[in-house]
Amino acid sequence: MFRFPRPPRSLAGQLFAMQVLLVAVVLAGCAVFAYATARGQAEEAARLQAGAVARAVADSPSVVEAVRGAGRGTDPSPALQPYAERVRVDSGVDFVTIMSPAGRRWTHRDPRRIGEPFLGNTAPALRGETFAETYTGTLGPSIRVVTPLLDDGRVVGMVSAGITVRAIRDRLAGQLSALVWVAAGALTLGGMGTYVVNARLRRHTHGMNAAELSGVYDYHQAALHGVREGLLMLDGRRRITLINDAGRELLGLRGEVRGTAVADLALPPPLTGALLADRPRVDEVHLTADRVLVVNSSPVAGGGRRGTVVTLRDHTELQSLAGELDNERGFTEALRSQAHEAANRLHTVVSLIELGRADEAVEFATAELELAQALTDEVVTAVGEPVLVALLLGKAAQAHERGVELIVTRDSSAVDTGPGTPPARDLVTVLGNLVDNAVEALMGTPGGRVAVTVRHEGEGEGEGEQILIRVTDNGPGLPEGAGADVFRRGWSGKGEGRGLGLALVRQVAHRHGGSADAAPASDGGAEFTVRLPVRRAVRA
Repeated sequence: MFRFPRPPRSLAGQLFAMQVLLVAVVLAGCAVFAYATARGQAEEAARLQAGAVARAVADSPSVVEAVRGAGRGTDPSPALQPYAERVRVDSGVDFVTIMSPAGRRWTHRDPRRIGEPFLGNTAPALRGETFAETYTGTLGPSIRVVTPLLDDGRVVGMVSAGITVRAIRDRLAGQLSALVWVAAGALTLGGMGTYVVNARLRRHTHGMNAAELSGVYDYHQAALHGVREGLLMLDGRRRITLINDAGRELLGLRGEVRGTAVADLALPPPLTGALLADRPRVDEVHLTADRVLVVNSSPVAGGGRRGTVVTLRDHTELQSLAGELDNERGFTEALRSQAHEAANRLHTVVSLIELGRADEAVEFATAELELAQALTDEVVTAVGEPVLVALLLGKAAQAHERGVELIVTRDSSAVDTGPGTPPARDLVTVLGNLVDNAVEALMGTPGGRVAVTVRHEGEGEGEGEQILIRVTDNGPGLPEGAGADVFRRGWSGKGEGRGLGLALVRQVAHRHGGSADAAPASDGGAEFTVRLPVRRAVRA
């Protein structure tokens, strides 16, 4: 007959069975030890009791006097038998036998046995010694004590008192019964306590057995260290209980951090606040010293404990690509705007030709061409770096479309982007975000103007060499007391929660060991200055 295999018992069930078995074995061992100890103590107590009774009878003057009569031919049994029975009953022993030196009984519990020889050893007593032994007599096996009966130092008789082994067992049976009930009660209480503990363990382990738990742990470790996203688990006191390798790398943590409070990790305040928050966070963008992170968090409650699970995704490259895409989109919009303007100018030239005013058409077209070429030549001469030139030309077209004038100051100089200088991508991030911020601040402001300064300072001077980028506007300026807060993620002149560009500017500056500052401009607007060090390779 086919039998379905029994599913493996859960870990809690295995522990319950093991603990109950262990408790039962311990209790059984204790019971056996207690019984053996009690039996030894009972036998010793019986031996002491019998010895005390035997010596007391042997020292009784009436007994000595009756035995003296036996020496004169008088039978001492009528005098000794009632006395011996009273002592037996009063002392609780099973027999008191008084006998002659030859071993003939003068008293016995069964009067019919009087006069018969005593069954047992008497030689030590005849030598004047008191001894104890276990011997099988007429009443069965017994623990007995035999002591000499002395008269003027002579052994004139012997006294034996004893307790049967059956009587000792009867006494132990009552103690053993109580011991069994105590052991059963202890086993029941231990089993109930073990069941309660294991029921809680079963809830925590979800009824899985050891193999399943081991498999879950193996998968957990593989998933923990295999995913590219950072993973943190925080307890109810916001201490790190688990963090994977990617989480350490994204947060820039070194050494052992498990058990460390989030507040002690020296993370940026906005990121620390997100990790400490009780509410779930979904795709929040936060900045560290050199990374852009997307943070998701979810509170966890289970097993009487609370905590938070946090996932981190590196958004740095994506954010950089998004910035480049925005710039390309800006270039496209600038080209669209220029194409629109060119179409308008072309229509004007065509119309002037159709009206027969060819000279005016040539003059108009030449003037527009010279104006566009002059702007291009100005930017190329002042900046030099092709990527920055393209960026500024596109931003100038966008600014013009929004009614803002963008100029490059005369103190700008060509930027060398050779070895040791920050990558062009980072320069685009800094300059593009500063110009976008200035243009946005000037929207709706008549006569708005943005002045851009880009220059290479201290070229060839070693450690003092740097690239300076300064953007100045004549807008409403910075709010009073804003200071360094303008570079905080989420700060925006249009309201909280929008600003990311200035935070990226500061991140780039800090990543290259530079600085980003904001201050009021001389004409009432705002002035943003970024300095990026140039690290040239030292020649041998």
